[in-house]
Amino acid sequence: MPKTLFDKIWDAHAVNVIEGGPTQLYINRHYCHEVTSPQAFDGLRRRGLRVFRPGRTVCSPDHNIPTKNQDKPIADSVSRNQVETLNRNAAEFGLDIFGIGHERNGIIHVIGPENGLTLPGYTIVCGDSHTSTHGAFGAVAFGIGTSEVEMVLASQCILQPKPKSMRITVDGHLRPGVTAKDVALYIISRMTTSGATGYFVEYAGEVVRDMSMEERMTLCNLSIEMGARGGMVAPDETTFAYLKGRDFAPKDDNWDEAVAYWRTLPTDYDAVFDAEVRFDAADIEPRVTFGTNPGMGIGISEVVPRNPGENDAERAGYTRALRYMGFEEGEKITGTRVDYVFVGSCTNGRFEDFRLFAEMVKGRKKAPGVIVWLVPGSRRVLGQIRSAGLDRIFAEAGFELREPGCSACLAMNDDKVAPGRLCVSTSNRNFEGRQGPGSRTVLAGVPVAAAAALTGYITDPRTL
Repeated sequence: MPKTLFDKIWDAHAVNVIEGGPTQLYINRHYCHEVTSPQAFDGLRRRGLRVFRPGRTVCSPDHNIPTKNQDKPIADSVSRNQVETLNRNAAEFGLDIFGIGHERNGIIHVIGPENGLTLPGYTIVCGDSHTSTHGAFGAVAFGIGTSEVEMVLASQCILQPKPKSMRITVDGHLRPGVTAKDVALYIISRMTTSGATGYFVEYAGEVVRDMSMEERMTLCNLSIEMGARGGMVAPDETTFAYLKGRDFAPKDDNWDEAVAYWRTLPTDYDAVFDAEVRFDAADIEPRVTFGTNPGMGIGISEVVPRNPGENDAERAGYTRALRYMGFEEGEKITGTRVDYVFVGSCTNGRFEDFRLFAEMVKGRKKAPGVIVWLVPGSRRVLGQIRSAGLDRIFAEAGFELREPGCSACLAMNDDKVAPGRLCVSTSNRNFEGRQGPGSRTVLAGVPVAAAAALTGYITDPRTL
């Protein structure tokens, strides 16, 4: 029976299937951060349980950690308590933890791949919706809730209904200046924020095959924003080259054996998906969001669309979003004054992102009055930036390079956008108050962020 990539991995990890109910799914890798885990560990204590397979769980604080002065105690009491609680729980239950200052510390969805902890054919979970990032390696990766975190800690399994399968194919080749972030935002705008609800998505086509692993991670990271349970890309030579030699990747004969297995994973040519969607790369240009969800996006040369609501509630919601953002139907948002620029997060916080940013700003100066935060996704990425001399380029241009963390992706740390101010952000969500109470967020790729940092306005990067 021909199978999809998703079916091959899911079926291989099905411990038991309840008739008319969920699958008991074995989990290869569990990532754990400070926000969604405290209650799960408390649940283990109440039931007198230990972690069933501690070697399968890796912890790292990321959401609450400051991106300055990480050698000093965390000033915010709530953030400090959450981070210290994770440290205590990891120590009590015998789990590996990459704490603040550790050479492997960083955003959990950045450090997993870069250390070789994320591997093809794995099932991967974390108490975080953007766990879909790891699907870029040909893994079934998805976010879970706190009660499910406890379930995985206690049994290394989880009860999950099997999602339907969808293949999204992007044909052709990307035009100059277009990135994986633009591809993802384009797909979300066409699918809407609920268009893939109930599905696990496999990305395919020339555009996806041509992407680097970093670009594939960006694409899969945003799958959740169109309602998908997760996103994935079939492992190939690009995947293997990225993983070879990573700290926790298989070595020597085990590497050869692993690659031989990984080559069996791609979808069989005659496998059938529950849904098929195709897009043409020629239709994609650099993109920006204009509203308060990732699906409210346009090409940077386009205008804010007329209200598409089909009923009073939808029309009212659309009007509210535009009012919050300060935009109007029919207007171009290029030329809009920018107050903040944020480059980082689990979406665009990898070395490749900062290298691209550096290429655009080298020899130029930051626009007056714009606050620019450059926040690497991990301490390893920070080291790569320094080794490549990108830190000097940033300093000469007037930008501030910070220490790793989730930073201004969300308002759970010190890096908050001021009320009413507009931020061009390479992160993944633009809900009201996402980057701070009253903050306004325009999601974009690295080139658009760089152009905004240089000009002080939302600017088509292709004009630079």
